[in-house]
Amino acid sequence: MEDLGQALAVNEGMLMLGGGNPAHIPEVESVLKASMQNLLEAPGALGRVIGDYSPPQGDPAFIEAVADLLRHEYGWNIGPRNVALTGGSQCAFFMLFNMFAGAAEDGRSKKILLPMCPEYIGYANLGLAPDFFTTTLPSMELIDKHTFKYHVALDSTAWADEIGAICVSRPTNPTGNVLTDGEMQALIKLARAHDIPLIVDSAYGAPFPNILFSEVQPLWDESVILTLSLSKLGLPGTRTGIVIAREEVIDAIARINAIINLAPTNVGSALMLDLFRSGEVLRLGREVIKPYYESKAREAVAQLTDELDAYPFLLHKPEGAIFLWLWFKDLPITSEILYQRLKDRGVLVVPGHYFFPGMGAETQQGRECLRITYAQAPEVVEQGLAIVADAVRKAYAERRA
Repeated sequence: MEDLGQALAVNEGMLMLGGGNPAHIPEVESVLKASMQNLLEAPGALGRVIGDYSPPQGDPAFIEAVADLLRHEYGWNIGPRNVALTGGSQCAFFMLFNMFAGAAEDGRSKKILLPMCPEYIGYANLGLAPDFFTTTLPSMELIDKHTFKYHVALDSTAWADEIGAICVSRPTNPTGNVLTDGEMQALIKLARAHDIPLIVDSAYGAPFPNILFSEVQPLWDESVILTLSLSKLGLPGTRTGIVIAREEVIDAIARINAIINLAPTNVGSALMLDLFRSGEVLRLGREVIKPYYESKAREAVAQLTDELDAYPFLLHKPEGAIFLWLWFKDLPITSEILYQRLKDRGVLVVPGHYFFPGMGAETQQGRECLRITYAQAPEVVEQGLAIVADAVRKAYAERRA
């Protein structure tokens, strides 16, 4: 994060293929600009948005719009008591993880089960207690010479009474994997059997922003805690997370909000209110955001495959989100060293070992993998991928020397 921050603030020439900043999509920005203009022109609206605190649960009008949209569109049995806003989904996960894991009242320690690892880098340091995660590596399906897909390996999941919640991201950050509907139902069944929640991180997924390239069903029931975000709709700066859960979970989040934030921010919910009321947010995801990223993913995959076809690299099938997960089999150097070499050449990526919470940097996959974003401007992605490919070719050449 220090390197990413320095690059954004100081080194404007750095090719940013790390980080999770969404693309600046012109049609989306045009819609957001119109929303901002309407906000500025509506009598008293700006004062309410920036001059008043919201309730700890979040802006009531926006919460009602979210609940109405999801109930009418998907038939979910939810109302405003099932929705809370937070200061971004990262903040929501800090609350939820420490709500269900760590020291329990009976003196035992609870853990978060991550059944699909590699998993989101932002989970790793959220726990207020040591030894916070139980992690399971997935099985792997080889699709073609350079493409594979991870699957949840529930048969190898070591269940223990110390598990307080299960968590998955869908689509998965960093790999772009999308758990199938069958895999999700199996995880829900496991959660119900042990009376714990399944926390589903849908920051990139359904129902919005819908950066999904495979057909899956949005899901929620009372055993699921669904987290959503306005960030990948194009509003990362507003830090607006959305939690869909049972009423008692929402009440707890509102109380935590009151303690650590007083109240969630109003700006994101104000800008998006009419888009949720009208359902336009779903159209934007379906007709604008999804095709935009799907096209960029195809272009990035084609370039890497062309440049590295003669080398033993694997690429996780991009099924959603905004990242490519590259696995350089038997790479003579670690991904950390490759990361440093790329940084020296003006390209920032993220080395793979950070994406294995609870397993440490010693995993072989972590030592051989990189996460790369393709969300930046086309010329940045093309130039950056060319440098990545060149650095990888030179690394493999060291083995032959």
